[in-house]
Amino acid sequence: MALLAANEIQAMADNTSEIYVKGKWVRVPALDVDGKTIVVTGRWLKMAVIRSEEWLETELEDPERCVRELKKQRLNGSRADIFTFAQKLPATLPKYRYPLEWDSVAAVRLNSFKEWWEKLPQTTRKNVRRSEKRGVVITVREFDDDLVRGIVKLNNDSPMRQGVRNVQYGKAFDEVKKDHSSFLDRSDFVCAYLGSELIGFLKVVYRGEVASILNLLPSVRHDDKRPANALVAKTVELCATKGVSHLTYGMFNYGKKRASPLREFKIRNGFGEILVPRFYVPLTRWGALCIKLRLHRGLLGILPHCLITLGIGARAKWYNLENLISRCSSIVEQSNSIRQTECSNPPAGSNSAPN
Repeated sequence: MALLAANEIQAMADNTSEIYVKGKWVRVPALDVDGKTIVVTGRWLKMAVIRSEEWLETELEDPERCVRELKKQRLNGSRADIFTFAQKLPATLPKYRYPLEWDSVAAVRLNSFKEWWEKLPQTTRKNVRRSEKRGVVITVREFDDDLVRGIVKLNNDSPMRQGVRNVQYGKAFDEVKKDHSSFLDRSDFVCAYLGSELIGFLKVVYRGEVASILNLLPSVRHDDKRPANALVAKTVELCATKGVSHLTYGMFNYGKKRASPLREFKIRNGFGEILVPRFYVPLTRWGALCIKLRLHRGLLGILPHCLITLGIGARAKWYNLENLISRCSSIVEQSNSIRQTECSNPPAGSNSAPN
C-alpha cells in the first residue's frame, strides 16, 4: 500500500475500529498507517497495538513512522502512552533498538507430519487413534450457515470451560457468524463429526510460512472421544502439506502464570516455547514511567505465580457457585411452571378432560 498522505492520516485520526475483547466486539480509537490499523486500548494506561497483529501476513515495516504519527495524533481526544509491536516468526533476533521483552509463543517447528507424530507422547497418539475408533470423522469444510449452526450448539455445550465462564455461551446465530468471519480467504475450518453432529472445530489462519490456530473448540460432552487431539493432528498434517514452517497456538506462558490445563494440552500435542521480541515504545512520560515500573505487563506479568494460582482457583470456585445457583433457580422456576400447568389441567373424569 502506498504511503498515506499527511491529510489522509489526519482524516483517519478520529476513526474507530472494532476489536474482539472477552467475547464481545467493542469500538476503540484507531489510526491507519501504511496499511496497518493501530488501535488504542486501556484506561489508566493507553496502549497502542496493531489490530489483529497475530493474524496478519506481514509484520510492521516502518515502526518509526508509526511512532511519529502516534506522538502527533490524539485519537478521539486522547494520546496513547505506549506503542507495542512484535516480530513475526521465524524472525527471533531483535531488529530494532527499542525497549523489548520476550513473547512466549507456543509453536511447533514443522519439517514433516511424520517427525511431529513420532515425537508425541504415547498417550497423545493413543488419543488420536481412540478418536477414530470411536467414530469421529475429521474433515475440512467451508464456512457456511450450516457450520455456524453447529458452532452455536458447541458454544452452548457448557456455561463453563476450564474453570472460567464461557463467554460464547448463549450467543445468537448472527453473533457467532460475525465472530468467525475474519480472514476467510486464508483460513481452514477443521471439523470433527460424530455422525452428523459437530463435536469440535479448529480454525487455522495461514500467514505465509507461518500458520496460527485462531479457535479450537471441542465438545465437553464428547471429551471421551478426544476430538481436540484429532483436530490438532489433522491441522498439523494440513500445514505440513502446505509447506508451513511453524504452527502457533497462542502463548506458551502468560506472564508469570505457568501450569494450566491449556499449557499441558499444548505440550502433549508437540507445542514448545519460542521466544519472539516484543517492543515497547514510550510515547508519553507516563508511558515511560510505566515501562520502568513494569506496570505495562498487567497483573499476570506482575503478581507472583503463587498469587495468580490462588486467584484462578478462587475465580473458578466463584463461577461454579454462580452456575450452581443459576441451575437451582432454573429448577425452582421449572417446578413452579409444572405446578401451575398441573393446576390448570382439568381434573380426571371431568367432561373437558382430553381423550
